[in-house]
Amino acid sequence: MKVVLPGGTGQVGAILDRALTAAGHEVVVLTRTPTRERQLAWDGRTLGPWAEAVDGADLVVNLAGRSVSCRYTEANLQQMMDSRVESARVVGEAIAKAGRPPRVWMQMSTATVYAHRFDAPNDEATGLIGGTEPDVPGYWEYSVRIARNWEREQELAATPQTRKVALRAAMVMSPDRGGVFDVLSWLARLGLGGPVAGGRQYVSWIHDVDFVRAVLFLAEHDDIDGPVNLAAPQPLPQREFMRALRRRWSVPVGLPATRWMAELGAFALRTDTELLLKSRRVVPGRLREAGFRFEHAQWTEAAEDLVHRRRIAAPSETIQTGGPGGPTIPHGVARTGEKPWDEQVRQP
Repeated sequence: MKVVLPGGTGQVGAILDRALTAAGHEVVVLTRTPTRERQLAWDGRTLGPWAEAVDGADLVVNLAGRSVSCRYTEANLQQMMDSRVESARVVGEAIAKAGRPPRVWMQMSTATVYAHRFDAPNDEATGLIGGTEPDVPGYWEYSVRIARNWEREQELAATPQTRKVALRAAMVMSPDRGGVFDVLSWLARLGLGGPVAGGRQYVSWIHDVDFVRAVLFLAEHDDIDGPVNLAAPQPLPQREFMRALRRRWSVPVGLPATRWMAELGAFALRTDTELLLKSRRVVPGRLREAGFRFEHAQWTEAAEDLVHRRRIAAPSETIQTGGPGGPTIPHGVARTGEKPWDEQVRQP
């Protein structure tokens, strides 16, 4: 296939670019600052020469949008909204003007669209869309509004020859530097990976290999359109999620954090507590109904694989664990017969 990745230089874009290129697909990345071959300049708002790459493509996966890993100030929230809505709108315009429009347009969305809840999982058919909910900060509703507007822009696009899928993705776990798994592992190895505000809130996630496999699966299934949850089938309460991660890193304890301690930590890391405290209990209803089989359905096994790959990526790195004075963990070396990453992305 010829695949176009608007906003494809972030963590998720790098995962897709790497895997699809290794599998032999032609990948073009749209970015504000091209630095290498196969990257084209765009501003995420207006049509330009980049639109020629969309004409004749088989698949477009729009990943553009300001990172959510920031303080949720009024200005940052507005940038999150504008960058997502404007990029979806202009991608739709490029597809509408194409002489040979792409067969499939996948629009990144987010599992954050669902309500903060503990009682039942959210699938696409019965899940509760979030909004103004009791006992949660009011600005959380704005994150839901961003997701709904993001998806609506794709729905409204006049692209009758192109199938449209909204990817309601949970946190994509990969061993790459700077990603969510890297940050959570850093906290766990420092002995800080305990329950936050009691740890009852659910964590939804998807292994990077299954994320790529799901994208390919959806590209091939012409009968699937609209919102699709990209999440492993068994989300876990945060306390269990982090306990399993600590075990994979051989860290026996994780210090708990109250809500106000989480606020201080988020401030220091220049991020927001919504990412820690919102209960995202999301399950992949439509994927499983269509016959998709996860290779990494259980977090304990997925975490073991990710930790192993992280150690391979940095064999000489040692990280102090258990707080000041604690032991150090030397990263391991590859096991005999270890497969390259791209070979792990088998057919769904």
